[in-house]
Amino acid sequence: MDIIQNWPSERWREGSTHMSGFRVVTRSIRIQTQGDGDVVDVTRPVQERIGEVGLKRGTVTVFVQGSTAALTTVEYEPGLISDLRGLFERIAPSNIPYQHDQRWHDGNGHSHLRASLLGPSLTIPFAEGFMTLGTWQQIVVLDFDNRPRYRELVVQMMGE
Repeated sequence: MDIIQNWPSERWREGSTHMSGFRVVTRSIRIQTQGDGDVVDVTRPVQERIGEVGLKRGTVTVFVQGSTAALTTVEYEPGLISDLRGLFERIAPSNIPYQHDQRWHDGNGHSHLRASLLGPSLTIPFAEGFMTLGTWQQIVVLDFDNRPRYRELVVQMMGE
């Protein structure tokens, strides 16, 4: 809010998400995952949200709710998906004891650690209404939990 307080008062109206052509719009995407390292490409639905709100330039932040899922960008193809799953199994194996599991008895300590390595959000610029992703770059949700789940993604677009 410090930045907003410094803007000229004639350009800002308290409670508004619109300022001189600048808008902030929040939408959501709900997906079903299989858990256990499932990787879901969400590039198209994120791009669709940008198109729906009609913003031309700005940034989109995608945030996955929950502490056992994460977001990143990859070349979404079977070989890389397999390599990615293998990487996380080597970094945080699913078959060793974790303090989290001893406390909560839910068997997903490795899931929390894996998700924390990547983080829950991405911010991507867009221009002329399209994300500025590379040719082979897709936005993916990685669900590390040990069971299938529904995941809610918050998609917040800021721009003009």
